[in-house]
Amino acid sequence: MDGTDGVEIPDLAASLHIFSDDLALESTTCLSGEARGEWLNGVMVPTENMGVDEEESLLKYSTTLTNRQRGNEVTVRPATLDILSIHQLAAQGEVLQVSTHLSKDSSLLNRQDERGLTPLMWAAAFGEKAMVDFLLENGADPSTIAWERESALTLASSGGYAVIVKRLLEHGVDINAYDWNGGTPLLYAVRGNHVRCAEALLDKGADMNIEADSGYSPMALAVALGHKQVQKVLEDHILKLLKKKA
Repeated sequence: MDGTDGVEIPDLAASLHIFSDDLALESTTCLSGEARGEWLNGVMVPTENMGVDEEESLLKYSTTLTNRQRGNEVTVRPATLDILSIHQLAAQGEVLQVSTHLSKDSSLLNRQDERGLTPLMWAAAFGEKAMVDFLLENGADPSTIAWERESALTLASSGGYAVIVKRLLEHGVDINAYDWNGGTPLLYAVRGNHVRCAEALLDKGADMNIEADSGYSPMALAVALGHKQVQKVLEDHILKLLKKKA
């Protein structure tokens, strides 16, 4: 990152570029060439008024990349389900295929890939609710932490999948687990302006005071990014806590 002194809070769901060995791509976030802003301790902050498309481009990620990782990229000879890994199948929501694999080898249920990610993490990252339910019902461990400390909850929060966030919270996962970047599920929900995820996390006691390595708290990050909707959620939660103490 040019001109960056701090550490960026990446879009984790977009950073899963680990299926294809021939992909030497780094970036987790695709910034529009026309987007205008500056880096503030690792966070891109607009410096002048942007249109909706430009502002959204700050958080978009490459769908081509993620589709390829999942085995969905359109090629002359598209991948067939029988050659995909259980992680790819989980990311695609192929419950029947995953069930078949597990019937042959139950150890695949919590199998970690080269980055330490499990099938449940992949399903959570891509918003595959039915797959998440299936894996949990069959005993998948929702508390597993990957090599860079990603968790299923963090990935679901980053992607904005509130229903999956709530499902994972029902299983008692660590709501304040932090990753290599010091980012918590709440911080990632705020970064993506995912209001419902933030609400679900706060309702279950997510800590608003934890800061990422860049020094940003959830509130500071919301303000820096101009995410007014999620900022209001945080403000309302603070008021609720103050009323309880009064």
